[in-house]
Amino acid sequence: MYYASGNYEAFARPKKPEGVDQKSAYIVGSGLAALTAACYLVRDGQMKGEHVHILEKEQLAGGACDGWKFENVGYVMRGGREMDNHFEVMWDLFRSIPSIETEGVSVLDEYYWLNKEDPNYSLCRATVNRGEDAHTDGKFDISDKGAMEIMKLFFTPNEDLQNKRITDVFDDEVLNSNFWLYWRTMFAFENWHSALEMKLYIQRFIHHIGGLPDFKALRFTKYNQYESMILPMVKYLESYGVQFHFGVKVTNVEFDCNKQRKLATRIDTLRDGKEEHIDLTENDLVFITNGGCVENSSIGDQNTPAKFNTEIRESGGWDMWRKIAAQDPSFGHPDKFCSDPEQTNWMSATVETLDDRIIPYIKNICKRDPFTGKVVTGGIVSVKDSSWLLSWTINRQPQFKAQPKGHCLVWVYGLFSDKPGDYVKKPMRECTGKEICMEWLYHIGVPEDRIEELAETSANTVPCMMPYITAFFMPRAYGDRPDVVPAGAVNFAFLGQFAETKRDTIFTTEYSMRTGMEAVYTLLNVDRGVPEVWGSVYDLRALLDATVKLRDGKKVTDMDLGLIERLVLKEALKKIEHTDIEKLLKEYNVI
Repeated sequence: MYYASGNYEAFARPKKPEGVDQKSAYIVGSGLAALTAACYLVRDGQMKGEHVHILEKEQLAGGACDGWKFENVGYVMRGGREMDNHFEVMWDLFRSIPSIETEGVSVLDEYYWLNKEDPNYSLCRATVNRGEDAHTDGKFDISDKGAMEIMKLFFTPNEDLQNKRITDVFDDEVLNSNFWLYWRTMFAFENWHSALEMKLYIQRFIHHIGGLPDFKALRFTKYNQYESMILPMVKYLESYGVQFHFGVKVTNVEFDCNKQRKLATRIDTLRDGKEEHIDLTENDLVFITNGGCVENSSIGDQNTPAKFNTEIRESGGWDMWRKIAAQDPSFGHPDKFCSDPEQTNWMSATVETLDDRIIPYIKNICKRDPFTGKVVTGGIVSVKDSSWLLSWTINRQPQFKAQPKGHCLVWVYGLFSDKPGDYVKKPMRECTGKEICMEWLYHIGVPEDRIEELAETSANTVPCMMPYITAFFMPRAYGDRPDVVPAGAVNFAFLGQFAETKRDTIFTTEYSMRTGMEAVYTLLNVDRGVPEVWGSVYDLRALLDATVKLRDGKKVTDMDLGLIERLVLKEALKKIEHTDIEKLLKEYNVI
């Protein structure tokens, strides 16, 4: 496997890999990474679809990319996905996945047209005082000292950030700024999370720094992520004859390991409570989704809290990875991520409005009509003075094709599930759906004497607790996640958010899909380049633009510098007078 950029490789079709007709594939899980691996097996690997087996413990594909309506409970969207125009692997694949809505076009086509015609941006990024605009006004509001802390992190070698927390590199100059409000609510970072992941995120999305305050950098699907992304992939795979095995729980993968080579020899499964196994040869490729951010997640309902289930269950995703990791040091260290659910959980809730009585309060904040079919909030609205650090968003409606007309779906999430609410006075994790809705209604300005009635009769709310949703953000060192294809691996690879690949960042659709593509291309030796991660971190223009925008447009000459630094800067500016360097710095408002 190798990386490539440019359209020479992007538009090429690889030759059929040697010996692929004699090979089979077993894919553990059916999340985005697993489905991507299956798609690349049949598209570029040209493996026979009937030779590809997807083993899924649930009765539905999709993993964390969900979007379902549960009978007598309501709509559930555990999380949401924000996409970027430089998700190179994602768009490489989706150009080949047919739309299930419009004949003759791809998922990429419909997504591209939608976001061109209805570009995303927010009109209110944060509120205070029960629904008042917090007037962050597109500003990062960060001091020169705070900006220098971010710059220092940007240039710190990855090796020096292993096992460090964000609070080891940032102080209140950053943590009390609008920058941190935008950042942690958008990406779900907590102060105690990994400084290394923070640095990788800054570098990966440096070209979007200016779009953080109003989300103009983001793009969204038309419907929920299951109907817009997962279902088209499933239909595509079914058209090739790929075999889906639902209700099959993989409990372990056994290996024969020595210094030179590592071979997967057997898959242990539970089907309908019965132990079974699949014996493997070198021609049987195994793709393992290890760990899981939605493992142990639970839902409640309008009148029942979602349970906080932290126990690592035998035969669950974390338990499987523990059994695998015990067999070789290169298979990672799962307990680095799953041993402290108090630091890896947050809660979400899906609110379905049932009539038009809540809608005026929504309109007052987002300044848009939710029922036009176009962008509504344009991303999350964060409640700056919420004890739960509540954020909420409304994507294009309807979010489900079968959603009743006049009903609006709101996704709400809180980073601090253990803190008492400002209105309900209970921790979020102890609240029913109705109580979470009441807290949200309080913060969007509903009069207190109407809150309970509206939460009970004008909305149905389904809470969801996810104990390990940010497990991948825990401070880590290299080796804690296994490489996508570990050194010496003959017939297996790791997939998803807990597999290690270069430069890309976890908690994105692109990361999951990249691991799937890299796994297939490596094991089948597909002769085509994997699109490299977008190189904005090496683009001087992107770096200059981000530097100025992070400081709210202030020029470098306006920095609070000491006498010696000012003299040095003055001499440097003299040296570049009438040069292309001066021209470039002026173009990007650096000077």
